Amino acid sequence: MGQVRARVWVGVDAGKGHHWAVAVDEVGASVWSKKIDNDETAILNAIGEAGALAEQADWAVDISGTASALLLALLAAAGHRPVYVPGRTVNRMAGGYRGEAKTDARDAYVIAETARLRRDFAPIDVPGELVTELALLTAHRSDLIADRVRMINRLRDLLTGVFPALERAFDYSAAKGPLILLTGFQTPAALRRRGRSRLEAWLVKRGVRSADTVADKAMTAAAAQTVALPGEAVAADLVADLARQILALDERIGGIDKQIGATFRCHPQAEIIESLPGMGPILGAEFLASVGDLTAYADSGRLASAAGLAPVPRDSGRRTGNLHRPKRYNRRLRRLFYLSAQTAMMRPGPSRDYYLKKRAEGQRHVQAVIALARRRVDVLWALLRDGRLFTPNAPVTHTA
Repeated sequence: MGQVRARVWVGVDAGKGHHWAVAVDEVGASVWSKKIDNDETAILNAIGEAGALAEQADWAVDISGTASALLLALLAAAGHRPVYVPGRTVNRMAGGYRGEAKTDARDAYVIAETARLRRDFAPIDVPGELVTELALLTAHRSDLIADRVRMINRLRDLLTGVFPALERAFDYSAAKGPLILLTGFQTPAALRRRGRSRLEAWLVKRGVRSADTVADKAMTAAAAQTVALPGEAVAADLVADLARQILALDERIGGIDKQIGATFRCHPQAEIIESLPGMGPILGAEFLASVGDLTAYADSGRLASAAGLAPVPRDSGRRTGNLHRPKRYNRRLRRLFYLSAQTAMMRPGPSRDYYLKKRAEGQRHVQAVIALARRRVDVLWALLRDGRLFTPNAPVTHTA
């Protein structure tokens, strides 16, 4: 392989079918370039070849998801800790090199050069079995939720075309009863033929809560429309089919939620995370899936920065103190901290007191919730660091 160098940096442009790896030396010269199939034997051979180039080989990848899972696992088994170079950074760094061509080999070279020039990229640790399971379950749940939103929107659009009064009568995304109603009745004529009393009995038989209220709203909508719109029969069949699919999807989501809760509570820090008001098993599982453990965060400020809750300055000339939300952060972390803060501030306690304090200072609702989320990052980080449960301060009693 030639002269053995002291150190090389290996950049990997990861893909589903194959990866491309390029190694650069201390002066940025390319010393090795190879296409690697996403296969265990091919990856192990490449790791051996790169290791023979120098006494120390530092690896960097641009994808830390499923496409690079096998590569990362084999690198970890070989004793390497690859760093993650974001795609945005690679794209911007590519403009600093000659030419406009874009190939896998060029991208891998830019990744290697970026890792050589910058030493502040976060290392990628292969998560444990439990965290991996939580990541898979929460990602699957997010997909199911997205499917549900799409189907709800499609149902409302179809219903608006044939029975707009019934579409306005219910919130189909929040209640099960209206969906059950749509599995049997989708047109004004069908509801009028059924009648108020028999419709309520039909709903009660299928376990609909507040069946009388659902029946009243449905019959009021039916009375408001006497004309049959074009395509009503076909649209009615499609609406009924979508309603059944949504109900079945709700059962699947409920099953996934139970599985996530059971898996989450097997984690040794689950009780600590759940002790913080607003952090249930779903958000707790998403937190563990996003963070893993706190070894990658030296303090709570690093965690807040990763969640996009630490403002960054954008000063120029005489403009100082100009703080903005960062553009690069973990959207999933920010969402879960925001949702947990919004849930916690609805109930009496320290979170609501802090939220009301920020509102009294003139902040809008979203600003106050974000400020609360930032504060809760400090609290959660301290709880996990110390291994203790959250305990709200005892209320202060004033005596005469």
